[in-house]
Amino acid sequence: MLSLIPLLFGLAIVSLPMTETQADDWPHFRGANFDDKSTETGLQQQWDSNGPDQVWINKNSGLGYAGFAIVGDQLFTLGLENEEEFGLCLNAETGEELWRKSLGQRFQNKWGDGPRSTPTVDGDHVYFLTAAGSLACLNKSDGSEVWSISMKDFGGKVPVWGYAESPLVDGDNVICTPGGSAGTILAVNKSTGELAWQSEAVPKSVDSSSDPTIAHYSSLLPIEWNEQRQYVQLLERAIVGFSANDGTVLWRVEWPGRVAVIPSPVFEDGNVYVTSGYGIGSKMLKLGESNSVAETWFSKAMQNHHGGVVKVGDFVYGSSAKSFVCQNAADGKPMWSERKIKKGALSYADGRFYHVEEGSGTVKLIEADENKATVQGQFVLSPQTNRRKPDGRIWVHPVVSDGKLYLRDQEIIYCYDIKAQ
Repeated sequence: MLSLIPLLFGLAIVSLPMTETQADDWPHFRGANFDDKSTETGLQQQWDSNGPDQVWINKNSGLGYAGFAIVGDQLFTLGLENEEEFGLCLNAETGEELWRKSLGQRFQNKWGDGPRSTPTVDGDHVYFLTAAGSLACLNKSDGSEVWSISMKDFGGKVPVWGYAESPLVDGDNVICTPGGSAGTILAVNKSTGELAWQSEAVPKSVDSSSDPTIAHYSSLLPIEWNEQRQYVQLLERAIVGFSANDGTVLWRVEWPGRVAVIPSPVFEDGNVYVTSGYGIGSKMLKLGESNSVAETWFSKAMQNHHGGVVKVGDFVYGSSAKSFVCQNAADGKPMWSERKIKKGALSYADGRFYHVEEGSGTVKLIEADENKATVQGQFVLSPQTNRRKPDGRIWVHPVVSDGKLYLRDQEIIYCYDIKAQ
């Protein structure tokens, strides 16, 4: 029987949304370039037995698996207390709460209640998507509401594990994936929340005009190809490229996903990489002229359930089943598999991977290439929550911003100094 451990994240080289950020900001899910890689340098290359110094800890951030968006000295996330999910803003330097704003009803789930997505910062506004599908635009300064809508109003149905996608802000619009028969993805004006367009409903199979794909848990990836702006989404049964102008389906390739399709696509030089768990595997696509697309390879070497993968050079790194794996991006073949590094979420900065094991909360600093992985230090998150449901784990992606490492275990958010001395 398949294990129903959830998805979350909710987890590329592209043109960026129009937002005023600095090089060390992390304005949305997977960072400024949508690839879980920071461009920061001057970071610690090794940790001693105690790990990096803790700068602050906030134990009142609410339940859930929401990630972080960090711009300047503000950290944005979501949380849950009592019956309401809320948007939360902390001082990124001190952990002090600056504001919180109620966003909607409690989402309940065996693996953990509350939000799953990461906010997106754009200019003076920040955009939040709750697990129940409420999308809200708030003022970054004080959390006051500008507008809000519901995915249900656009034919969306709450997925089994809740909406985990992080909203994409691109140009004048906010784009997300309600799923369902009314249309798979939609764009609303980022200033007003008014509908700009909604795509067709993408069916589960190419030869079907019914059974539209409901939303799963991957986040949209913006790309530029053939001088055309596109949004790539990994659905349960398809990899799809949508026009950024009006949501028209530009290309589509079948994907044999099942249960929960979670990791976001990766794009580089016309190549689209996708992966998902539950025994599925990974695939590389090559985009051509006139929106032609061809499969380069399909491989079982990487089966990333959630936690994300990071492409560095010619290789893709991430958790596959119970191991940490390096996969050759050219042919999909495995270079190595390290079982001592257990399943977890991943990010990368200054030549090192930051890896959080979902079961133990062990945080590892990893040096890796196509030949091997070497752990250059580790520590265990402490304290850990006593409010996590028995089937829950530590699933929030690590974030590196302004020389600091940000981590989360439910209502506890941690900040560590990782600058080299």
